[in-house]
Amino acid sequence: MKCHICGGSMEHLVTDLPFKKNHQSIVIIKNLPVLQCRGCGEYLIEDKVMAWVDESLEKISPDTELEIVRYAA
Repeated sequence: MKCHICGGSMEHLVTDLPFKKNHQSIVIIKNLPVLQCRGCGEYLIEDKVMAWVDESLEKISPDTELEIVRYAA
């Protein structure tokens, strides 16, 4: 797959990413599979993984300041 930003090669990686749930809540998801460009660093999250992320974020209380969640397919 080619990067839509620079045209570089995308590779499958596992990384940790932060997601902002609201103005005061940050959720870090560990071991998240992504496609990342070797050239510019742009990343993509596949639909099934993003569905898991969305579902997981919904379970986090809006009052939480920081939560760390491990990806589990």
